[in-house]
Parts: sequence; structure tokens; C-alpha cells
Amino acid sequence: MDKLASSLGRRDEAPNVRLAQTITKNRDKKAIIDLVTNLANKDKEIQSDCIKVLYEVGEREPTLIAPFAEEFGSLLDSKNNRLVWGAMTAIDCIASNSPETVRRMLPKIIDAADRGSVIGRDHAVSILTKLARRKEFADEAISLLVEQLRRSPSNQLPLYAEMAVPIVDEKHKDLFIMTLKLRLGDIQKESKRKRVEKAITKLSRRS
Repeated sequence: MDKLASSLGRRDEAPNVRLAQTITKNRDKKAIIDLVTNLANKDKEIQSDCIKVLYEVGEREPTLIAPFAEEFGSLLDSKNNRLVWGAMTAIDCIASNSPETVRRMLPKIIDAADRGSVIGRDHAVSILTKLARRKEFADEAISLLVEQLRRSPSNQLPLYAEMAVPIVDEKHKDLFIMTLKLRLGDIQKESKRKRVEKAITKLSRRS
């Protein structure tokens, strides 16, 4: 805890990133437990530092934080938006390693995405694309992904379309194309509209 940015009086994230690198290198499970425990600390700066270190660890070695998926899921109800999107980032890190656990969280994930920040929604879409790669979860994940495409801010739509293209199968191809075409009129910036049109073209050519 004394290595967290806030404990060192720092306003940048460099100490948290260094700590994550050390924990990952040493596979320090005790340190991870300490961080998870302090997600409930009364000091919001410590909470923020802890979730930052945890998802930085998760980006490097998802298996180290996967056992704490339920704890991350509980943070999605937090009134602290930093914890919400930080937890979403951590869940995104483990979605490929613990798909069954993450799939059970989908209602909370979608709810948090709909009421949260752009970062949270970005990670929710990423989580859905990862679950969609699993045959047993594909139909549910793709259905939720299409709904995100329908309702997402037009500014984010090109990114989400590009993220979706690799996981769209023949069964769902026409639905994705129709959804994206219906949203084209919402996009004001030409460069962003062209990105969506390119995604549509890629899907149309897929056999």
C-alpha cells in the first residue's frame, strides 16, 4: 500500500504502473489480495489507485486477477465512476480467461455501460466481442452487441463497428449490416462515416 501513487504523494500513474509490473513479475498474490481488500478503503484515492494497479496487472497476466471477478462485478454498482470503469477494464482483461463468470455478469455490465462513461462502454463492447467468440455464448453476446451498435453515441460507432467485424458470423452478418446502415445518417463527420462504410463493405464481402 505504501507504493501506491497517493501514498507517495504523486498525482500521476507511474508508481501504480511500476507496482503492477512488479506484482506481475513476482506473481505476488498476497499483494493482489491487499489491493482487492482496499477497493473498499474509505479513501477514494486509494480505491482509485488499487483498481488501476489491478487492471494493469490484468492486462499483463489476466490469470492473476481472474479469481476476483466477483469483486470487480460488485464495483459496477458503485457511485464512484472511476471504480465502475476501472472494474469494467479489469473484467475486460479476464473475459477470455473466465468467460462463464463474465457471462453471468452481463446484465450488470450492460447496465453500467448504459449509465456510465465512454471508457466503460468501450470495455463493455470489448467484453461482448470476446464472449461472442465462444460458441455457447455467441447468440446472447451478439444480440447485446447489436443493441449497443443501435444505441451507442455516433462518435463511438466506428470503433464499435470495427471491433465487431472480426466476430460476426454468417448467421448474424445481415443483421449487423442493416444495423450499421441505419446508423450512417447519425454520423456527421465524414472520416467516421467512411470507417463504418468500410466495416459494412468487409461484412458484405464475407461469405
